[in-house]
Amino acid sequence: MKKDNTAPVGARRQGVARTVCAIGIMAATIECGKLALYFLPNVEVVTLLIAVFSFVFGWMGIVAAFIFVIAEVVIWGVGSWVLLYFIYWPLVGLVFALFGRARISNRWILTLVAVLLTFLFGILSSLIDIAVFSGSFDRFFYRFAIYYGRGVWFYVTQIACNAVLFPTMMPLLVRTARRLKK
Repeated sequence: MKKDNTAPVGARRQGVARTVCAIGIMAATIECGKLALYFLPNVEVVTLLIAVFSFVFGWMGIVAAFIFVIAEVVIWGVGSWVLLYFIYWPLVGLVFALFGRARISNRWILTLVAVLLTFLFGILSSLIDIAVFSGSFDRFFYRFAIYYGRGVWFYVTQIACNAVLFPTMMPLLVRTARRLKK
């Protein structure tokens, strides 16, 4: 059956323009949030912002995560972290978009998921770096353990940051984003 598009063409274009602008604002907010905290090692709001945008706006938050990654590549160049970012940040967006769609808004469940995803970030980061830089798969997991162990304090900082930010800031930011969505 054919879809009835009774809205005038101008109204549809206006809707597309609003969507594109909203995604751009989300991506810029994520990038600015990251840059604002750049001087504090591994203290970050990127996870929180992608989670909030995806929770409230669904697929638009995931697209904003992709644009954020592209902006990071433009700013910082290409490194092994690019693969990690293209996997991890859209994954965060997808997980929280699914929570938003399922209307699961318990702050402690969302915090636990954010902490687990942040833990996964450290593991993925170490796995990708070892795979890219080790040159061989000989004693891969031994090298992984050493590499991960060297960065564990950075990952602990990220986990602690999200363990504090999510229960305190996510409910407020979700309410604000929902008001903006209307």
